[in-house]
Order: sequence, then structure tokens, then C-alpha cells
Amino acid sequence: MTPLAERTSPQCGLAGAWAILPTGSCEAHGPHLPLDTDVRISTEMALRAAHRHGNAVVLPCLPYGVTRYAGAFPGTLSASAETVSRLVVEIGEDAVRQGAIGLAIANSHFEPAHIDALFAAATELRRRVSVPVVYPNVASRRYAARLGTEFQSGACHAGSYESAMVLAMAPHLVDERARAGLPEVPVDLATAMRNGARDFVEAGGERAYFGAPAAATATEGGRWLDELGQILVEAMVAG
Repeated sequence: MTPLAERTSPQCGLAGAWAILPTGSCEAHGPHLPLDTDVRISTEMALRAAHRHGNAVVLPCLPYGVTRYAGAFPGTLSASAETVSRLVVEIGEDAVRQGAIGLAIANSHFEPAHIDALFAAATELRRRVSVPVVYPNVASRRYAARLGTEFQSGACHAGSYESAMVLAMAPHLVDERARAGLPEVPVDLATAMRNGARDFVEAGGERAYFGAPAAATATEGGRWLDELGQILVEAMVAG
């Protein structure tokens, strides 16, 4: 499925199709992964879902999210929750204006405030438009068992889980020299956040990663990307 941004205007064809909006972040992902890791994962999730669904168009990714926890690390750029929600709502409304028959949000950036912003946007869109609006929160327990042991442990920011997917999509963007020497950081980031950690450093991620990056493989990454695409398709079919 060719994403919308790579089509000419006459080729767009939103009318009669689902519109999938990927969302990500510009955020530190350890010393080994690119800042746009979440953008790439969300976009690939959307592309694989569109291919499986057969009647969907992938919109350009929203490349900024609510990204406070990585704020101490160079390159991290954050937007407010209000800005993220407003952009998702306005883009969704315009997609429906152009004939989209459903809206789906694909997200792989799991900072709690960002997730809340997306839930708020989905709720507001359901109030404003007359088509289905779906946002499967991949970070919820409902999906964790489908995405591997590290994901279930909560120690998955720039660890094996995300490193594997970048290896599957864009291995040239992974700093292999840095990745090979990274020790495991077995910290449940979600629990650390709930317990009051205000940033990655306070949570125990002094180098902006959690989990075991050195254990990642491209084969495993392809499997997680397929699973993410399937999760999104299931949400779209359920409406």
C-alpha cells in the first residue's frame, strides 16, 4: 500500500477507505537507535495493517508527541498534550471530509501523557464524526502477551523489542558498535513511572534505554511488526 504522502493529488483516493494516522515522537532511544524510532515503528505498523485490510490509506505520521521523560537527552523534542490531541482531531476531521469511512490511530510511543492525549482525541473525534474511530492502545495488558517477554516486562524502551524492529526496517540506522556493548537494564519503566519517576534518569535509564538491546534480531523485529499490524486490523474490523 503506497502511503498518502508518496501519491500525487489525483491518486489520493481517501473516499471510501479507512484513514490510518501513525503517531510517534522525536525522542532519545539510547545511544544506538535513531530519534525517529517511534515514527518508523508506527508507520510500519500502519502500512502492514493497510496491506492486510485492503481498503485503507496511511496518512503521513505525526512525528512529535508528548515526550517529557526523555527531555534531558539531546534531540528530544516534545509537544503538549493539548497540541497532540488537537492535531489528531483536526487531521481526522479533514480525512472524513474527504470521504474516509473510518479513522485508525497507530501509535508506538507509550509515555502516559501521550497515550492520554490520543485517547482524548479519539473520544472527541467520535463526538464529531459519524464514522468509526479506533485507537488500540498497544501498551495495555490486552496486547502485551502478543509482543514478547521483554514487552511484557515493561523494560522495552529502546531495548530488544524496539531495536529488533528498527533492525528489520532500517538496519543502517542502528549503531551496532554502541548496541553490542550495552548491558541489560531490567527496569519496568511503566511501574517506575507509576511510582513517581519523573524522567528516564530517575527511572534508572541513565542512557535513555531499558531492556536488552544487544539481544535484538531482525527476524524477531519482523514478527513484532506483523503482530502490530494485525492488532490494528482487528481494531478496524471491530470498528
